Amino acid sequence: MDINDFIQYKDKFTENAFVDKVSKIAKRAGSKLVYAALVLYYTLQSDKVSLKDKAIIIGALGYLVAPIDAMPDIIPIAGLGDDLAVLLFVLEKVWGDVTDEIKGKAKAKLAKWFDDDEIVKAEDVFTEEPQDIPV
Repeated sequence: MDINDFIQYKDKFTENAFVDKVSKIAKRAGSKLVYAALVLYYTLQSDKVSLKDKAIIIGALGYLVAPIDAMPDIIPIAGLGDDLAVLLFVLEKVWGDVTDEIKGKAKAKLAKWFDDDEIVKAEDVFTEEPQDIPV
């Protein structure tokens, strides 16, 4: 994967499209995907993030909200797996900019859609276990 691959999706990202998509797919996508998306969303709002990093975040979130991507979201397991891979790739690139405050905001929002045991699964976004694969 190359960072430039995500830039083509920048025009797909809007705040309303993001909130709409995440609220629609939250349970099906799993807490890990939603947490990664929320962390990127709140990181994007930080004034401490470089323009380059904001560009790749917008590209990744645009990829998430795009109706057509490499694996259509309606395909079980794989459909949201590519979205998770993109989000984790970009999240790893910008992880140094992710503050505890951003993580807290993401967890607070996550708590509105998931039970406590599901939230625990999202805490280590860089560990993928078979039961955490989105369905």
